[in-house]
Amino acid sequence: MEFNLTIPDCPTPRDRLVQVLKWYLSAFHAGRKSEVAKKPYNPIIGETFRCVFDVPDQPATAGRPPVTDGPVPWGGRHQVCFVAEQVSHHPPVSAFYAEHYDKRVSLCGHIWTKSKFLGLSIGVHNIGQACVSVLDRDEEYILSFPSGYGRTDPAGLISRSILSVPWVELGGAITISCNKTGYYANVEFLTKPFYGGKKHRIVAEAFEPGARRPFLRVEGAWNGVMQIKQDGAEPTTFIDTHTAPLTKKKVLPIAEQDEYESRRLWKEVTYNLKYNNIDAATDAKCFLEQRQRDEAKQRKERNLQWETKLFHKFDENWIYDRPLQQRLAAGGGTA
Repeated sequence: MEFNLTIPDCPTPRDRLVQVLKWYLSAFHAGRKSEVAKKPYNPIIGETFRCVFDVPDQPATAGRPPVTDGPVPWGGRHQVCFVAEQVSHHPPVSAFYAEHYDKRVSLCGHIWTKSKFLGLSIGVHNIGQACVSVLDRDEEYILSFPSGYGRTDPAGLISRSILSVPWVELGGAITISCNKTGYYANVEFLTKPFYGGKKHRIVAEAFEPGARRPFLRVEGAWNGVMQIKQDGAEPTTFIDTHTAPLTKKKVLPIAEQDEYESRRLWKEVTYNLKYNNIDAATDAKCFLEQRQRDEAKQRKERNLQWETKLFHKFDENWIYDRPLQQRLAAGGGTA
């Protein structure tokens, strides 16, 4: 989820909500380069991941030192810096934080899943939330996540093929809201009907405080084109994911990563999968998972609790230990 860095520059709360909505709706296509459902690695408790993103059309601040007290110590103040940590195994909670120092905007959130078999599909309910903080405006935008579904084409089963290729879609209703301004948006990810209909549809509406009618309505496909639909007017493009640029993340070389950073932790699995050494990849995966079980057993025997590295739990949320707002208030983060 790369930031829409125009959010803090917008002059009105209405405009800022629209840009938050635009960022949210444009974020999903980047993570789904294919409709085919694939099983991800099972994260290991304590696993971390760090990366940075260069911002298009924003010049690099050559000569400035990195923001060493930030989430990515080698990241620059002109980059989006991202860190994630697997903070729990049961349930499997991932916490994440990102910031852009120069724009004074940050994102903190957590997510975990519950899976359920639904006949010809598997439903994955995403539990958690995220908070976009626009520091210079003193605004926070709270948002939730849609559920995911691994589908099997019923036509393939009816025709007695062994298995058709599974595909992924999103479904469910989410909200984006700012308590300070009262502006909010509702987004519904529409699942494909059993027969007929289209895949990947969304409908989004944005509201002013206390209003019953939306001032903005968006329809389309979250992995395609989304258009603004207004009464009596021709539809206009809100987002076109086909032409939207994708910015690749940058990470340290594996040899320079910490032991529990994702690419170093899973390097043997990844290497063997790349060269189709399935047995070796399975052995490497089993080694990591068994080590996790052994360490959990040892902690239980010693009556010890797992200590997280970068996040702490507050009520039902996971909060990054050193967010930009806190560091600026303390006089830090001034690289």
